[in-house]
Order: sequence, then structure tokens, then C-alpha cells
Amino acid sequence: MATKILKYTFAIFLILVLIVLLRAYLHQPDAYQAKISEPIIFDETKSINNLSRSIQFETISHPDYEKFDYDEFQRFLAWLEEEYFQVFKNLEKKYLGETLLLKWKGEDPSLDPILLTGHYDVVPVREDANSIWQEKPFSGKIDDEYVWGRGALDDKSGVIAILEAVDYLLTQDFVPNRTIYLSFGHDEEIGGRRGAGKVAEFLINEGVELEWTLDEGSFLLKDIIPGVNKPVAVINVAEKGSLTIEVIGKAEGGHSSMPSSNSSVGYLAEALLKLEDNPIPGKLEGISLGLFDEVSKQMPFQYKILFANLWLFEPVINSFLSNSPTMNAVIRTTTAPTMLSASNRINVLASEAKGTVNFRLHPRDNPETIVNFVNNLIGNENIEVKKLSSGTLASSVSDWDTDGYRVISNSVREVYGDIIVAPGLMVGGSDSKHYGKAAKNSYRFNPFPLSASELSGLHGIDERIKKEDFLNGIRSYIRIIQSGSI
Repeated sequence: MATKILKYTFAIFLILVLIVLLRAYLHQPDAYQAKISEPIIFDETKSINNLSRSIQFETISHPDYEKFDYDEFQRFLAWLEEEYFQVFKNLEKKYLGETLLLKWKGEDPSLDPILLTGHYDVVPVREDANSIWQEKPFSGKIDDEYVWGRGALDDKSGVIAILEAVDYLLTQDFVPNRTIYLSFGHDEEIGGRRGAGKVAEFLINEGVELEWTLDEGSFLLKDIIPGVNKPVAVINVAEKGSLTIEVIGKAEGGHSSMPSSNSSVGYLAEALLKLEDNPIPGKLEGISLGLFDEVSKQMPFQYKILFANLWLFEPVINSFLSNSPTMNAVIRTTTAPTMLSASNRINVLASEAKGTVNFRLHPRDNPETIVNFVNNLIGNENIEVKKLSSGTLASSVSDWDTDGYRVISNSVREVYGDIIVAPGLMVGGSDSKHYGKAAKNSYRFNPFPLSASELSGLHGIDERIKKEDFLNGIRSYIRIIQSGSI
């Protein structure tokens, strides 16, 4: 009897192994034959020089709108009109504050328009930036390989590449079938309320419903996703929301020479450690499932075994992804303690110690569920949890089985060849949270390659873009406009 049970058990195990291996074997990428197009030839030196010149305008946005150097913003816009005179001659122009909206009228008014957008404001640099950057941050330095400076990646490269693409198409006497809007925001880095927000409001009031929008987002990622040796074009179809709370530890204050056994700082520290040790539950589903289902088809066979058999290995995969900050942010709402305050004297015990915690909300979560999670997790009457704002929900999730998504993915493949294209979740914010109110679907993707070593330049030190990558980004926008305007 025992032998028979053992045989049956072994047979079931063998069948299970065969099923797992077969599913992994069948987990293959879809066949795709890139369209062969005529090469796109334009004045590359002029395009690179224009990106360099754009970086030299210090269009820094500040949380306080009164601190904007609006003269510098106006100088940048005046330069755009002068440099791209053909664009401004042929497209309708409208300014909403310092945000520029252009309309390229299509031949078929029955087709809903599309929108290509970027922003030209940039984040500040440190006061000692000139001494710690390899090249001065607003020099726009051009060397043999790179264009350097704040905005080279985020996001003057996008703005200039779109304008270069439109300028090129005008010289080719191209006329879109579908109307195309271009919008270049001036305050994206502080939320876009007076820029993209006003553009979306204007379009809605005009009765315009956009078929789809393309904004900044992810890049053509190289050597960033573990186990993948091809570039991955992650087209973000949604972006996270945000919630900031204050965790307040409370205790009896007093003189540091006679401390009680429990302090407000101790209560706060214990609460923050609980939050870090117990992240918001995450799961490979929805967008993240779409991303890894596509990417894993290009992974070595041992990884295919895992991703092709989620029914068996999902806990292992979730644990693996959680150990990577980049991947962890895709599968869950993230928890980030960012600021602390307590006593302002070395010999005073604070009656209150405060910690600020920022959450980036996954589409499955909302501010109320997060606050309830925090309260239940901490479970301490000496801790108060307070929302510092109402928070913002994650954006709606755009469909990635649409003509718009295919236009973007196929256009990028035409330029870069054998790459992976997959939907993704933007872990930061963009102006698409505004534009999406006037659109059926919103996509977030910069058609420029980006390696792990260059990624740190985003909002950091030594921001730069390869000249070749910038030029291929222009070619990508040309293809996107040509295909998307049909």
C-alpha cells in the first residue's frame, strides 16, 4: 500500500514538473517584424546645439510661484519662437501663463486629436553644483558623447526633440490627418497646476476630447531590469498618487537630566521602524503583471519557470521583486520616512516628536486605506497619525491594447530595432495627471535610451544625455507623429 502511494505521489510530482517546464517553454515573446523605413536625415548638429542652448536658460521652478524668474522663462519662450519660426508660422499658438500650447490642424476634423507634451521647467541645483558637477549644470556643454546640464533628461530633451520633429516634418510638407496638439509646461516640477492644469481646463472648455496623450515618463531602459539583456521601452500607462502623513509620538516632556522610561522620540522611533519593517502589501497584478509578463519572456529559462507559473511561484517572485527598490515601487504603495523633528534644545525632552512619512500610492490603494493600515499597524495610544493633506489618488489606468499604444511602441521599434516594449507604472508624477482629464488614454514615455549610470542624473548630479540617443529620440517622435496622425 505504501509503495502504491509513493508511486502515485511520484507520478503526480512528475506531471507537475512537466507542466511547469512546458509552461516555461511556451512563455515566448510574440514574433515582431520591425517595419523597414527610409532613414531620417536632418541637421544633427543644429538639433544638438538647440538642446544645448535650451539648457542654458535657467528655467527653475520653485514651490512658491512668487520666486519664479519669469524673465528667464520669457527669454526661453522668445528663443523658441525665434529658433522654430517655421513651427510658430504654421501652428496656432496660445499661452496659458508661461505654458505654451500649439495646435497643428489636421485635415480630418472628425478624428479626435492627440497631444504630445513635455515640460521645460527644471529642478534647482545645489549651491556648490559648479564645483561638484563634472560640467557646470547650466552650461549645456557638448563633448564627444554627451550634452550636459539640468534638463538634459528631465525634460528639455523631450521639448526640443518634439519641436525638432515637427520642424523636420514641416520641411517635408507633411500635413497630419488628425489634429495634433503640443503642450510645453512651465511648472511640472511643482505639480503643473498653473500650466498643464490650465491647458486641460482650456481643452475641456473647448469641447476637445483627446484620443491619447504622450508625456514624459519612463525611458528605453538599458541594463536596469535584472535578467534582461535587451533594452526595455516601458510605456507607463498610469502614475502613482501621493499621501503625506505626520506620525507624532507623545510623552511627558521635561529636563534631560531626569528622563522617564518612555520618551516621545522613543515612541516615534518604534512607530517608524514598524512602518519600515511592514510595508504596504504588494502584489504582481494589473500593470506590474503586464510589465513582467512581457519582460520575462526575454529572460533566461530559469526565470521563465517562475514567471510562467505564477500560480505556484508568486510568493517567491513578490519577495524577489520587493528586494529591488525600483521593482518594489512597481508592485506596491511605498513608505518613505523623510523628515524628523523633536526638541530644539539638547537638554530638553520633547513632549512631541514628529516624523513625516510620504507614501506613493499604487492604483489599488487610497489615502483612507493607508491611514487605517498605519493606525492598525502602530496600535499605540501614544502615537497620533495626522494627514498633512487630503492626498492624491493614482491616475486611472490607460488601456495598452489600443492604436495609440501601438503607434508609440511600433514607432520606437522602427528606430531602435530589437527591443522589448511593455506597459509600466510611473512611480513619480507628471503633467499627465492633468492632461488625462481631457483624454481617453494617457501614456508616459521618453523615447531616449537610459542606462543605470545615467539614471542618477535625474534630479541629481551630472545630468546628461548621449547625443546619439537624443537624435534617435527625435527620429522616434517623427515616426510617432507620422503614424499617430492617421
